[in-house]
Order: sequence, then structure tokens, then C-alpha cells
Amino acid sequence: MADNSTVSKTKIELGGGSIMLGLIVLGWFIYAGIGRLADRDRSVVVKGLSEREVVADQVIWPLAYRLAGNDLRSLYNEIERSNSVIVDFLTTNGIPQDEITVSPASVTDLQAERYGYNNEDPNRYKAVSVVTVASDKIDLVRGLMSRQGDLLRKGVVIVGDDYQFQTVFSFNGLNDIKPEMVAEATQNARATAQKFAEDSDSKIGKIRSASQGQFSISDRDQNTPHIKVVRVVTTIEYSLKD
Repeated sequence: MADNSTVSKTKIELGGGSIMLGLIVLGWFIYAGIGRLADRDRSVVVKGLSEREVVADQVIWPLAYRLAGNDLRSLYNEIERSNSVIVDFLTTNGIPQDEITVSPASVTDLQAERYGYNNEDPNRYKAVSVVTVASDKIDLVRGLMSRQGDLLRKGVVIVGDDYQFQTVFSFNGLNDIKPEMVAEATQNARATAQKFAEDSDSKIGKIRSASQGQFSISDRDQNTPHIKVVRVVTTIEYSLKD
């Protein structure tokens, strides 16, 4: 029959071995978990750009002119004549009537102005009138803009240096090109992430987060405002793995 001390010693040894085995297994799980956590925390954030030039598809062209005089009736008659000259010039050259707006003239009585009247000014009344073209015929309008001398020869002087009456070209076809540009920006971002991964001996994984920046539309330059630059930048975070 085995001695009690021998049995106790055997039990202690078996218990110690179990504890040791448990510690080894626990350590392995901890190590594996730390490895997975480290892999999970590895990522790269990159940006992708898509940019393209487009031609404006709408133009707002205000043809403004100023008149002065001392007789209101004569002044309004001249306004009607000038408006008729401008509208005839536009319609004769291909601008439809429904794309032309004749705004009411703005007339100022200088004598009624408390501080604006100058006794040396021979004209009591000042008038500003605007005929506006809103059209999608970009090339046609641009051609007519270069022919404003035709109006000058008929006694209508168009204001060209007033910030209130600037020609505006706009592009309204953004929704048609959005999907392609977002796809291109995403591809460029992925290419950047791929290069980063190769340089760090890693591979890119799934997308963790993605943010599409705002689309911006601006003039290509001051001399060609009818040509626009559309731009978007996407920001994407990719996971990295060995």
C-alpha cells in the first residue's frame, strides 16, 4: 500500500503540471490576441483626387447701360429705344425671345437726393437699364459678346466694368459626372495605399472608413470663365496586414 506522503507528492506534482499547462495555454491565447489586436490597429489613411475640365452649360449675360437727362419723358423714350435695339440685336442673331428679360429701368432724381446732387451736373435724372440673356447657347453668346460694337454704332453703350453686371458662366451637369469622378478618386486612393503597403512589406485589407469630400467647381482661369474645373478629393482608411 502506497505511503500517504507519496500519494500527496504525486497529487502536488500533477496539480503543478496542470497549472503550468494552463499558464502556457493562457499565454498563447494572450499572445495571439495581442497579435490580432496589433493587426487590427494597423491602417493607412490616403486621399484620392479626381479632376476634370468641363465647358459651362449655362450663361447669364446682363447687357446694362446708363442714360442721363433732364426730361423724364425723353429719357424713358430713349430707354425704350435702346431696349428695342438690344432685343433686336439678340433675336436677329439667334437668341430666342424666351431667353431674354428686359428689367424695369432704375431712374434716380438727383435733386431729390439729399447728399447726391451736384449743382454742376447738367442732368437731373440718371437711369440704369438692363437686358439679361439666360441661355445654354454658350458659343453663340460668347460670339455676340465680342460684337457689342454693333450696339455702340446704334447709340447703345454697354457697361463693361461694373461688378453688378458681370457675365456668369455655370455648369449644371455635376450629377452626370459624379459617379465616374468618385470611382476615379477611389481608384487613385487605392493605388496610393497599395504603394504604401508595398513599401512597408504589407498588404492592404478592407476599407475601414471612407469620406467623400465636397465637389468644387471653379474657373480654369480669368480669361476663359466658360471653362470650368471640377474637383473632388476622397479620404479612405485601409487596414494593413502582413
